[in-house]
Amino acid sequence: MTDDPFTPEISYVTMARVACDGASEISPALGHPRVYLQIDEKGYVDCGYCDKRFILKGGPADQGTSEA
Repeated sequence: MTDDPFTPEISYVTMARVACDGASEISPALGHPRVYLQIDEKGYVDCGYCDKRFILKGGPADQGTSEA
């Protein structure tokens, strides 16, 4: 993980359809309306509200640095 404070959060997922509500471990109350996103042929999708990036494990955007 990078120390750049402007780097969006990245989440590695196993399904191409994901939901994002902007909640984080630090402050779950500071989220946004829940949106459902579909990962396409690029292998990732970014949330339009919070810029969180969802990367499909084993997909084209997965560089082998997935979370445990």
